[in-house]
Amino acid sequence: MEKLRFAVIGHPIAHTMSPMIHRQLFALSGLSPTYDALDVPDLAKDWERLRAYDGLNVTIPHKAAIFPFLDRLDGRARLFGSVNTVKNEDGMTAGYTTDGAGFRLALESASLTLAGRILLLGRGGAARAIAFECALRGRKLELDVVCRSASLQGGRALVHELKKLSPDGKFRALDYETLGAENRRYDLAVNCTSVGMYPNAGESIVGEDVIARTDAVFDAVYNPVETEFLKIAKRLGKTAVGGMEMLVGQAAAAHQIWYGGEFRREDVARIVAAAEQETVQRFGV
Repeated sequence: MEKLRFAVIGHPIAHTMSPMIHRQLFALSGLSPTYDALDVPDLAKDWERLRAYDGLNVTIPHKAAIFPFLDRLDGRARLFGSVNTVKNEDGMTAGYTTDGAGFRLALESASLTLAGRILLLGRGGAARAIAFECALRGRKLELDVVCRSASLQGGRALVHELKKLSPDGKFRALDYETLGAENRRYDLAVNCTSVGMYPNAGESIVGEDVIARTDAVFDAVYNPVETEFLKIAKRLGKTAVGGMEMLVGQAAAAHQIWYGGEFRREDVARIVAAAEQETVQRFGV
């Protein structure tokens, strides 16, 4: 029987934790396929080679660029405008997104729910996935999408899509100046920007004045393990959840797509802890 082959593709890719995480998930399922990390600057040039893999994980900058190369798109991937998982079945490639599932699992690990008033910082690919997850699963939801003034039109376009998906939800797009001028409280603040990512680990997308108005925070950044955004929140006594929980959660959801893999919460938690330790050892943060 031919050995199964999987890979993560992106550009650059040196920072990825995916091989370590996925190998541990495969081991929990009693499987031992190969799993490569491939730096792919040009999808068109490499696609024939890539479609020979049994499955792919997809990261920046290919999550939307991969659409034309796939034979089929899952409905949620099409809605979210993003693919992070590819399954190859009998030579046909299908694209999925598990980012929303990973985000939801990360919140559940901290006993947080998608309810109430949520502050979403950013409007890029991760923000879009989380925004749609909120709209699809949130209860009595109010969602404020915050972006820089130059990107506000894009934020408004995202809000327009969210309103069509969830007519009962309350959605706004605003810039950081408006956020700072208001005194609105939030149940959850979510950072979906790259601010605070290694090597710029000392930065936070918002200051203490905004974080003080939230009950809990989530940072999609997973390197460093504890971002400045999370440090401020913890100092203020807030519940703070880091991006490694989402990274491992979306990886586990990919295994469900590939071969029906299922994992106990405690096993996923152990992989999160191991991945965080590995990140500190590799990057010193």
